Amino acid sequence: MPITPATAPNSSSNGTTQQILLELVDETGRTIGTAEKLSAHQAPGQLHRAFSVFLFDEHGRLLLQRRALGKYHSPGVWSNTCCGHPYPGEAPFTAAARRTHEELGVSPSLLAEAGTVRYNHPDPASGLVEQEFNHLFVGLVQSPLRPDPEEVGETVFVTAAELTERHARDTFSAWFMTVLDSARPAIRELTGPVGGW
Repeated sequence: MPITPATAPNSSSNGTTQQILLELVDETGRTIGTAEKLSAHQAPGQLHRAFSVFLFDEHGRLLLQRRALGKYHSPGVWSNTCCGHPYPGEAPFTAAARRTHEELGVSPSLLAEAGTVRYNHPDPASGLVEQEFNHLFVGLVQSPLRPDPEEVGETVFVTAAELTERHARDTFSAWFMTVLDSARPAIRELTGPVGGW
């Protein structure tokens, strides 16, 4: 049975933290087991399932988030709207919608699959490694954001030109350009040619 948010291992009744498990996959994305979240990210990294979400407003602007300073991995850097890992047995689409609501307090008005990408990105600051088989999603957001401050430090909507300027001056997650470039065909289909994506 898939693990749901209600049954996911977070904390036990006595207050101790339990381990969070990620789904390990092979190069084709087939599930081959599980691993504890932190150990899966320690060098050289274990290939695991992940997702990345790109949400746009009605003007074709991309919603970026700056990761909260308290996050164990890539704190304080800018990245795509939302990213994370499905629970073992949880569908990537379900995980993407769930995590977007948990982090940003909003449900996308549209969310569509945009392919997958496999990458290996070490994080020089922490020494952790993103060895991921990433499911990409694009969509629309039309409701006011209510970010969880433990997850999100700041949000901003940007045009393609504004993203280029911001990317040149600010620090972004190691995986950001890889997932953005892989999602561009679906983004262009969503936003149209005028968006410049």
